[in-house]
Amino acid sequence: MKDLGQLRTALRQKAAEEAAHRARVAAAAQQCERERVLFAQAVGPVTRLRDRGLADVQTPRPEPEARQRLLDEQAALREALSDEVDVETLLLTDDGLSFRRASIGLDVLTKLRRGHWAIQGELDLHGLRRDEARDTLSAFILQAHQHHRRCLRVVHGKGLGSPGREPVLKAKVQRWLAQRQEVIAFTQASGPQGGAGALIVLLGSRVHGHPQARPAFRHPAGV
Repeated sequence: MKDLGQLRTALRQKAAEEAAHRARVAAAAQQCERERVLFAQAVGPVTRLRDRGLADVQTPRPEPEARQRLLDEQAALREALSDEVDVETLLLTDDGLSFRRASIGLDVLTKLRRGHWAIQGELDLHGLRRDEARDTLSAFILQAHQHHRRCLRVVHGKGLGSPGREPVLKAKVQRWLAQRQEVIAFTQASGPQGGAGALIVLLGSRVHGHPQARPAFRHPAGV
């Protein structure tokens, strides 16, 4: 008899729980219906669009572009690159003006001159003013490095149209390149690649997202 009493109690408890659950479901349904009616009254009469049988195609979204970060980097580069860096003391005056970091061997320059690496990008600075050329060069080097491009050609011209027919932009480009931490070497282009009007630039590889360390430069007195 005791077991029968416990069973009746359990059955009554289960029935009560089911009744409470049905009541909650009914209340939720009534609430949804009230909200549907209120929405219909607020919106007013509507007409369902005709089903034209079009496929629901999910187009991929473009990758986010950190535009503000790029603008900040460009502003920092404009302030960092100087026209007064004494890069001449770092140039190798052999058969063509060349530059290399202290950790880069002479064999790298030899390979660079001989076209050992394929050109993966080119920038032509003809017709640009100094500030335009500096900003364009900085953005070009930064983008190339971010996309893992190693060998580039920068065309600065021979200065034949400049006053005194002096290649003013050429010297500035050399200074700017020497200050870029991504640049590990550059050399004057061979004849077929542009000769005295262009430079072949080699960028360092990205190691854990960080380029090689930036060396110190000597500035003229008072700068």
